Amino acid sequence: MASEPRGRPSMHHDWHSADYVADWIVHDTARDPERRPRLQQMLELAPFPRDAALEVLDVGAGYGAVTEEVLKAFPRARVTLQDYSQPMLGAARRRLAGHAAQLRYVTADLTDPGWAQMVGGPFDLAVSAIALHNLRDPAAIFACYRGIHDLLQPEGWFLDYDLFFAGAEGHIAELRQAGFTSVECAWQEPPRAILAAARSGV
Repeated sequence: MASEPRGRPSMHHDWHSADYVADWIVHDTARDPERRPRLQQMLELAPFPRDAALEVLDVGAGYGAVTEEVLKAFPRARVTLQDYSQPMLGAARRRLAGHAAQLRYVTADLTDPGWAQMVGGPFDLAVSAIALHNLRDPAAIFACYRGIHDLLQPEGWFLDYDLFFAGAEGHIAELRQAGFTSVECAWQEPPRAILAAARSGV
C-alpha cells in the first residue's frame, strides 16, 4: 500500500531503496488511526462468509497493511501480495511472518502488460488501497482494472480504496468498461473514495 505522507512529495519516492522504504514505512504507519477503519469498511463490502477459504489478490500490497486486515476479516484466506518494490515486500514478509503458510509474494510492475500473468489466479477477491493512483497515468490505471477483472472468478469482487484526484466517476465508468457489471462508490471524502466492483451481477 503506497501513499504520500505529508511533506514527502511523490516525485521523490524511491521504492527500490531499502533505506528509503524503511523510513517511509515509519512515517506511513503513523496514519493507521485514519486508514485502518477505512480498510475495515472496505472489506465489509466483500460478500463472502468470514470463514471462507478465499483466494485474494492484494494489488500494490506494499508492506502488508491491507493483507493484515484481510486476514483479520477472513482468517482462512490465502493472499497473493503483488508489488514492484522488493523492499516493500520484504517488509511485508517480516510483518506477516506468522501467516507465512497463507501468503505468496509476487514482484511485478503494474505498468508491464504481463503483470497479471505473473500473479496466478483466479481470485475470489482483489483488493487495493492507496496504491493505483501512484501509477499517475490514467491509461495505466484503467489497464490494471481490465487485468484485475480478468483475474477474478465469475463471482469475484474488486475493492479499491484510493485517491481519485479527478473524481471517482471516471473510474466507475472505466471499471464498467473493463467488464464489471456492478460498480458502486461505497464511500467518499474527496479525493479519497472506496469503490466496489462485482464481476457478475449481484
